[in-house]
Amino acid sequence: MPIRKLLIANRGEIALRIIRACRDLGIASVAVYSDADRTALHVRQADEAYRLGPAPARDSYLRADLLLDVAQHSGADAIHPGYGFLSERAEFAEACRAAGITFVGPPPEAIRQMGDKVAARQLALAHGVPVVPGTESEVHDPDEAARIADGIGYPVLLKAAAGGGGKGMRVVRSAGELADAIRAASGEATAAFGYGGVYIEKYLEHVRHIEIQLLADAHGQCIHLGERECSIQRRHQKLIEESPSPVLDAATRTAMGAVAVRAALAAGYVNAGTIEFLYTREGQFYFLEMNTRLQVEHPVTELVTGLDLVQEQLRIAGGEPLRFTQEQITFRGHAIECRITAEDPAHGFLPSIGPIPTLTEPSGPGVRVDSAVYPGGEISIYYDPMVAKLICWGEDRAQAIRRMRRALAEYRIGGILTNIPYQQAVLASPEFATADFDTAFVERFGPLADHTDPAARAATNRVAAIAAALAAHHRVAPPTSLTNGATDLPSDGSGWRTTGRRMGLRA
Repeated sequence: MPIRKLLIANRGEIALRIIRACRDLGIASVAVYSDADRTALHVRQADEAYRLGPAPARDSYLRADLLLDVAQHSGADAIHPGYGFLSERAEFAEACRAAGITFVGPPPEAIRQMGDKVAARQLALAHGVPVVPGTESEVHDPDEAARIADGIGYPVLLKAAAGGGGKGMRVVRSAGELADAIRAASGEATAAFGYGGVYIEKYLEHVRHIEIQLLADAHGQCIHLGERECSIQRRHQKLIEESPSPVLDAATRTAMGAVAVRAALAAGYVNAGTIEFLYTREGQFYFLEMNTRLQVEHPVTELVTGLDLVQEQLRIAGGEPLRFTQEQITFRGHAIECRITAEDPAHGFLPSIGPIPTLTEPSGPGVRVDSAVYPGGEISIYYDPMVAKLICWGEDRAQAIRRMRRALAEYRIGGILTNIPYQQAVLASPEFATADFDTAFVERFGPLADHTDPAARAATNRVAAIAAALAAHHRVAPPTSLTNGATDLPSDGSGWRTTGRRMGLRA
C-alpha cells in the first residue's frame, strides 16, 4: 500500500532531504529530535515533531522502542531510517515489521546477510561474484590466522565481520604484527558493533574504491544506476565522491553493474542499496561489501540520472514496481560531492564545535547544497561532524571541477573551522585534475600545511575565533514555545529559542 505518513528516524540534512521527498509525493512527515536538536531545521520543516530524549544518540536516535512508540502515537505507517543510527540494524527492521510498520529499506534477512561481511563474501562466491582473495569464514585462532596470511601473502587486511566504516580494520605487513593486530581489530569491532569476529583478506595496494548504486523492487526487478568514484577518503571515511568514475569505460561499467545486480538478487534485496568494489590498475574489480541503505553520496547519482532516489525508495516501500528498465536509465554530465565537516584540517582534523553566527551558502548553475545548518544554529558535540554536502554538476568533469572550486570559494561558515580549505587544496591538485589517485591519496597528499599559505590560515583562524566570541556575546533569552507541532520542548534558557523566533517560529 502507498505510504501515507512517514516517520524519519534520523536528524540533520538527511532528515530534511527525506522531508522534501515526502512533500513532493504528498506524504505527511513526522520528525523526531533529541534535546540538542529541539530547534533543528528538520523539526521545523516536518508536519509533526516529537521529542525522543536527551542529546546522546544512545538515549534518543538509537532507541528503537521510542521510535516505534512515536510512530504508533503519530499514526505513521512507515519509517525511513536515513543512514547511520539504526539504518542497517536488522533487528530494527524486524521490530517495524512486527509492529505492522513499513520499513523503508531492505528486508531484515537481507540486512543481516549482507551486513555480515563473511556471509556476504560467501554469497558472492556462490554466485560467481569476484571477491578479494581471503578467508571464507571468521578467524579465531592466531596460529590458523598466521597460516592463512602466509598462504595469501603479506600485506593482509583484517576486517570486522560486522559493521564497517573502517572500524575493526587493520593492515598487517608482516607475520610479527599479526597477533597484536588481531587483538586490536577484534577489540575495536567489539566496542563498535558488539561483536569481535574478524576475517582476513589480501590487502590490495594502489586500488580505487568504486560503488554501484542499485534499486530493487519487491517484484523481482533490480537495476543499477551507474557508479560513484569514492577513492578520496581519510581513514576509510569518504571526503569527495563523483559520478561517473573518470577511469571506467562503458564495458567495465556494464560488467560491474551486472555483477552488482546479480549479488543483490541473490540476497533477496529490495529498495536502494550499494555494492562496493575495489578496482585495480589492471582493470580488475572485486566485491568489497554491500551497504544496505541510502548512501551519503547519493546526490551525485541523482544529478547524473535525473532521478530522486528517496522518492524511488518510498515508492518501492509502498509496493510499487520499478518505473523504468535498465535500458531506460541514461546518464548525463558529471557530478562531484564534497563533504563539508566541522573539523580543523590544519590540526589533525580535530572537531570544531560551537555556534554559527553567520552563513553564506554557494549557489548558481549546477550547484546543490544539502545541509541542515543555519545562521544562529550550533554544531553539537554529540553527533557526526558533517555540516553539509556540496554537490556540483557539469556537462563534463572539467566543468564540474571548476564549479566545485567556485562553490567552495563562495562558502562562508562563521564561528567554526571546517575542512573547506582542505577540499580546496585537493580540488586544486594536479592528481585530482588528472584523476591520478587511489584510496591512499590522502596519506600521500599530507597535511594542509603543505598546501596552504601560513599567513592566510592564521587569518582564517582569527576570523573564526572573533565570530564565535561575537555569537556568544549576543545570545539572548529564548521564546517560550514553538508552534509547528513540536512537543515537549524544554525551556532551559539557551539561545536556540531566540534563533527559532528569528526563523519565523512564534512564541
